[in-house]
Amino acid sequence: MQLGVFIPIGNNGWLISTTSPQYMPTFDLNRTIVEKAERFGFDFALSMIKLHGFGGPSQFWDHNLESFTLMAGLASVTQRIQLFATCAVLTMPPPIAARMAVTIDSISHGRFGVNIISGWQRREYTQMGIWPGAEHYKRRYEYCAEYVTIMRELWEAGRSDFKGEFFKMDDCRCSPLPTSRIPIICAAQSDAGTRYAAEHADYNFCASFGENKPSAVAPSVARLVAANKETGRDCGALVLTMIIADETDAAAIAKWQHYKDGTDMEAIAHRDAQAKDDPNTDIYSQPNRRALAGGDKLPTNQGVLVGSYASVARMLDEMSAVPGVRGVMLTFDDFVVGMEQFGTRIMPLMRCLEKTNKAA
Repeated sequence: MQLGVFIPIGNNGWLISTTSPQYMPTFDLNRTIVEKAERFGFDFALSMIKLHGFGGPSQFWDHNLESFTLMAGLASVTQRIQLFATCAVLTMPPPIAARMAVTIDSISHGRFGVNIISGWQRREYTQMGIWPGAEHYKRRYEYCAEYVTIMRELWEAGRSDFKGEFFKMDDCRCSPLPTSRIPIICAAQSDAGTRYAAEHADYNFCASFGENKPSAVAPSVARLVAANKETGRDCGALVLTMIIADETDAAAIAKWQHYKDGTDMEAIAHRDAQAKDDPNTDIYSQPNRRALAGGDKLPTNQGVLVGSYASVARMLDEMSAVPGVRGVMLTFDDFVVGMEQFGTRIMPLMRCLEKTNKAA
């Protein structure tokens, strides 16, 4: 099973709480985390892009670095780990994103990939006057398909004359070419998004839900497996999961309860109100996903594995056995401590990582 870390490019990581660790994003913090990930044999690190936060007492995601420039910096101080930056497609033309990717490919010597996001939070784009309107929700995956097609043409041939509904290239050039194939990741879970991922992406993030339910991701992964069969491609499923670990189950549960006691309901309300702009009724689409994640009980947008180091290892082994799961992308309450605990206390206990552990 592949291991990845979703690095905290935004303040406080992925906990929407006033009682969880409070910190600002910095290059030094993310460098420490990625260097630990590389030392422990992680396969990749990914940073999101967030352009407008959700406020509340925790100021959730009100403070963020920029993804491509952060990963360029990390590329220069790492040696092996794959690095993914996130591209918000509404913010830049595909040839610019393609050229930025080639540049970081050069810095990293072939260790770079791109996470494509279609844009669901209208406020991120209205603040800059670039929101295309509500019609974007209905056609965003068509938009992304053209976007990725152009990027692929530029990376493979160095030029594009693509003519589509959203983009028209006129002998567009990109040189030099990347030194390695640049993989594409997306995070689409609705039916339409899953089809798009199966057609155009190398990996797709499938969200887990609830507390200590490692197999809850199975229906979302099954969608991707079915879509792969239709397209004849092999888009791998990666599961987004938060780890809350300690010496004992009781200690981890107490820590998690402390974070839940501080859940920032104001920030969550702001987030959910903006998500409702999307008219999609698919249960896995952004506005409806909170019901799967535990309603108003959990201060995060992803499934959480809570327990002792042995318990977390056992649950990750269970998750790895879900048909179609290719790997996990992990978040932590305290990333520096969490990465150290994971690498030294949890990884050695994971049966699904026997080959990785032996190599290490």
